[in-house]
Order: sequence, then structure tokens, then C-alpha cells
Amino acid sequence: MTLENAIEETDVVHLARSLIRIDSSNYGPGKAEGEATAADFVRSNLEEVGLKCDVFEAVPGRSNLVARFPGKDPSLPALLLHGHLDVVPADPDEWSVDPFGAELRDGLIWGRGAVDMKGTDAMILASVKDMIRSGHQPARDVVLAFFADEESGCSLGSGWMVKEHPALFSGVGNAISEVGGFSVDIAGKRAYLLQTGEKGVLWVRLTAEGTPGHGSQIHSNNAVVKLAKAVGRIGDAQWPVQLGNTTQELMRRVKLLADLGQDTDARIIAAATGFGSRFIAPSLQNVANVTIFNGGYKENVVPGRATAMIDIRYLPGQRDSVLERIEELVGSEIRVDIESDLDALENDFDGDLVRAIADTLRHHDPEAELLPYLFPGGTDNKLLSQLGIRGFGFAPLRLPADLDFPSLFHGVDERIPVDSLVFGQRVLTDLLRNY
Repeated sequence: MTLENAIEETDVVHLARSLIRIDSSNYGPGKAEGEATAADFVRSNLEEVGLKCDVFEAVPGRSNLVARFPGKDPSLPALLLHGHLDVVPADPDEWSVDPFGAELRDGLIWGRGAVDMKGTDAMILASVKDMIRSGHQPARDVVLAFFADEESGCSLGSGWMVKEHPALFSGVGNAISEVGGFSVDIAGKRAYLLQTGEKGVLWVRLTAEGTPGHGSQIHSNNAVVKLAKAVGRIGDAQWPVQLGNTTQELMRRVKLLADLGQDTDARIIAAATGFGSRFIAPSLQNVANVTIFNGGYKENVVPGRATAMIDIRYLPGQRDSVLERIEELVGSEIRVDIESDLDALENDFDGDLVRAIADTLRHHDPEAELLPYLFPGGTDNKLLSQLGIRGFGFAPLRLPADLDFPSLFHGVDERIPVDSLVFGQRVLTDLLRNY
């Protein structure tokens, strides 16, 4: 058997490649495909080892799957392992490989979802299957959930499930999912970033009203001009560095690892995390980006209305103050409407799960340093927190020091090292056995 054939037969690799080959692109509200096919694949793998699966759909084809792996002591708080089955679209013309071909090249799996997050879905599936086949039972119940629609606001996925089927998550204390657990190089030392919190999300629509008319005339009340000035002020705004509990603890630990002085600027400390700074630098402050601008429909017509969308990512506890500042920046002539509102979350870097994660990581990588961080984006953990569930990002990946992993999320030529996937599955399996 060749090395490549041996890699292909590794369960986690087979599962990851099979999931990537299912095009489950989410194009936005009402425009998605493949989630039901992906859920069927997950169900067949879990039913193969004897787990009962239930599938729920907010609308036809937008499948959410839940299963429960019974533990030895049902009185203990259950652990939720969850992932999402949708991916962002990929333009084949921009890629060097077929985005849904799951090509195995140079020790990496290439394809949309390899990083976000079908690789992690495969790790969850492979870990549970391995435990059942080897006759191991977790200490506590493990709830498995695979959601739709995470890439478009979660309204047909975890948001709908939390609202319509909360009993499925009864007894769950902690949850583990994506965008954490990957390694970064800090001054030659290997550290793993555990996501213990997430910034809040506000998607805000700005609307300017003006006087419509012919393009040949003089217009002093042009909606496009008013809105352009308003979004320009947002783009030029400076947001101060503000460190919450999670980021203060991260800064303290990075300074020790990198041998930095106590008074070192937070942005320099963030840069010391190497590629990890792509996620850490935005967690030092609030961020507001103009993402959509619509200002007309005909070359010679001055429109009476113009709209723009602002993507705001705010630090825990700062929703209202950030919204007030946006309103001040745009001025009284611009209407501000909230389109999406997901609160920030922040968990303590402590507790039995965090300790179990640290111990398990060090068993597989004795050099491992576990660090907390605040994710600047959002995951299904935000919605699950409405049920009182403490959500963490932990998809353990021991990565090459020269791999810019954060840039691969939603990126062209998304890919993940096979060795990292295999490592992650082993860590996750041991965590389920020991926690």
C-alpha cells in the first residue's frame, strides 16, 4: 500500500473529503443547496455505529441533524459537539483546483470547507465512530449537532433550533465547535488558541432620502451624496484599543512566551502571535466596515434613495455605545435600521472542560501552551448561548509554523494539512474519553 493510499483510508480524511465533495454552498437567504445531502451523509455514518439521528428543517432542504451519544453518568452536564454543514460559495475560476474536488496534494486536502468547517465536522464524526467501535463510552452524554445556515446568519440553523427545539439541548453545560484549537508560533514556542468568546454582531442598514430628478439638473439634496459622506465618516473613524477579560489574559500569557515587557503595546503583543494576529488584532477594538452600497438605477436619474450596509463587530458589553457612535457619525438625516443583532459572548478561561482540554493537548503535544482568545467573528455558539450553554472554539490542529491558517477561512484554495486533521481527531477522541 502506498503512503497516499494509506492517507486516503484514514477515516477522518475519508470523511472530510466526502463532505467537501458535497457542494453545500450558502448564497444567502433562501439560496442554498446541498445541506440535506450533507446531513444524509452524516446520518448514514452515525447510524452505521448505532446512533439514532433526528433531522429538522425550518424550510425544505435546510437540514439540521441532532444525535445523542449516551454517557456512563447521565446526571453529569452533557457536552455538545456541533458543526455546520453549509459553506460559503467558491468561484472555480479563482481556484487552482476544483473547489469541490477534495483533491489530496502535498499532504493537504484542498477544497471549500476544508477549514470552515467540514474538516472539523469530519473530526467530530471520526472521533465518535472510533469511540463506539472500540467499545468506549464517554463519562457524560455527548450531544451531536450539525446545523444549516451558519454562513448566512443562522436563522434556518442553530437560531431556529434554539427557538423551536430547545429540549434537544436539555442538560447541556458546555459546547465545542469551530475556530479555535489551532496552533500558532510565538517566539519559537507552539501555542494553541482556545476560543473562549466572540465579538457581537450588528448588521445595520443606512438609508438616505433625497429629491429625485433628472441628471442634467442641479441637485442640492442628493441621497447618494448624503450617504457617501456618512459612510465615509464611518470608514475614517478610529476605534480605541480596549481590552476585556479574555484579551487581557491572552496579552499576559503572550508577553511571557515572547519575553515582552509589561508595558508593551497591545498591538505589538498581538503581532507576536504571528498568523494568529489576523484574528487577535481585530479583537482589540470595535470594528465597523461598509460592505454594501446601493445608490441608483440609471445613469441620468438622480435617485431619491440610497442604502448601505454596515458590518459592526463589537466587544462584549459595548453594543449600545457602539450603536450610539454609529448614529453620531452618520448624522440625523440618515436612518439607521438593525438587520441582524447577535450579542457578544465571553466565557471564563477556567473550569473542568478548559482543564481537560489543556491536559489532553499536552498529552499529545508536551510543548503545548493553551491561550484564550476572543474571536472577532461569530459562530453557532452565539445562538446556543441563549440556552445558557458555554460555547468554546476547539478544533485541535497542530499546524506547520509557516501556514497562514486564518487566511484560509473563506479564502481561495482553502486547504488543510492531513497530519493536522489526524492529530485533531486523536486529541478530540481522547478528550471525549477523559472528560
